[in-house]
Amino acid sequence: MSPLTLVKRIQNINKKGASLGISEDASWHAKYKDSAYVYVGGIPFDLTEGDLLAVFAQYGEIVDVNLVRDKGTGKSKGFAFVAYEDQRSTNLAVDNLNGAQILGRTIRVDHVSKYKKLEEEDEETRQKKREE
Repeated sequence: MSPLTLVKRIQNINKKGASLGISEDASWHAKYKDSAYVYVGGIPFDLTEGDLLAVFAQYGEIVDVNLVRDKGTGKSKGFAFVAYEDQRSTNLAVDNLNGAQILGRTIRVDHVSKYKKLEEEDEETRQKKREE
């Protein structure tokens, strides 16, 4: 399924929920109440962590930005994970930023049910893994 189809699907779910007056507890967002992370896809490749922080901080205090990069080149892969201090901010980010345009690209913002933060490896550990 194309990323734009997913964006439109989430937007339609949000519109339907709003028009029906569904409470926060009954909303589709409720199943993600234990995760403070959102997935961000379709990011322009030259965006930095600071740029993402500036955009996503509109909806709450950011505690982590993981802009996924190619291990060999260090260049962005075009997606990231953003964590909020307050999980309720994820609902605002998904509702307001999913389908938004950043530098001419439509971004996809969605909840992440289980995010496992990878620990930073030092250069020596990475080198050993390459040699194996």
